[in-house]
Amino acid sequence: MQNFQGKLAVITGGGDGMGRALAEQLTAAGCHVALCDIFEEPLAETKARCLANAPDGVIVTTHLCDVGVEEEIVRFRDDVLTAHKTDHVNLLFNNAGVGGGASMITSPRETWDRTFDICWGGVYWGVRAFMDALVASDEAVIVNTSSVNGFWASLGPGLAHTSYSAAKFAVKGFTEALITDLRLHAPHVRAAVVMPGHIGTGIAGNTVLAHGAEQSPAAAERAARFRNTAPMTASQAATVILDGVRAERWRILIGDDAHVLDLAVRQAPEEAYDVDFQDRLGEHMQDLPRE
Repeated sequence: MQNFQGKLAVITGGGDGMGRALAEQLTAAGCHVALCDIFEEPLAETKARCLANAPDGVIVTTHLCDVGVEEEIVRFRDDVLTAHKTDHVNLLFNNAGVGGGASMITSPRETWDRTFDICWGGVYWGVRAFMDALVASDEAVIVNTSSVNGFWASLGPGLAHTSYSAAKFAVKGFTEALITDLRLHAPHVRAAVVMPGHIGTGIAGNTVLAHGAEQSPAAAERAARFRNTAPMTASQAATVILDGVRAERWRILIGDDAHVLDLAVRQAPEEAYDVDFQDRLGEHMQDLPRE
């Protein structure tokens, strides 16, 4: 898909981070967008920012939706098609995600399941819900956001990271399986998996709120530090994603850290969970493949 003008893109997690950046860049290119999030005010801000720079006639709709609940995604789908007066969608960005549910042993079951339902269920149910609309288009692309934790299920030897990693592995495998499925049964629809490293988004803060907790000052400080110290901004990440869509790549790594980890894990998979694995990652920098 070389040109986004006049197309319709659906973006989950559109209130912040990469979702907002994707919306801004797509609308600037003349693409209509439908955004969902669980937070109303950030959605309104995204819409205003999009319309400020979009060509005349671009339509931006916002929808409250918890992608961790299938029924809400189905309602979101129906609302999008009604609001845009269409039966088809050209781009589906399953972007929403949260952290949490670190341990199968010590984390509460509801926290573990909530993380998994958003990060995996939101992708699976999103594809299920919008598939007919994607097939009804003349060309379409499904873009599912995994993570470096979709090929390396760890944050290092001192931290458990099971729910998020399991979900992101599922997203990666699902998207890869879709490549053949779509080629056989809907060849005008493609699938791509996005695997970001550390990107400057609000996921750390939004994770607390998505799990129904209040954000403490300490948590807010950690969230700000996560966003502000990231080596790549959400806008830069969105540019990489959209360039990947235009180039028809199915595997889109974002950030030098993603490239380093990908190379290191593929070169020494049996050592990926050794306690000193992270210490050896710097050795791979000089061999870093570039998009």
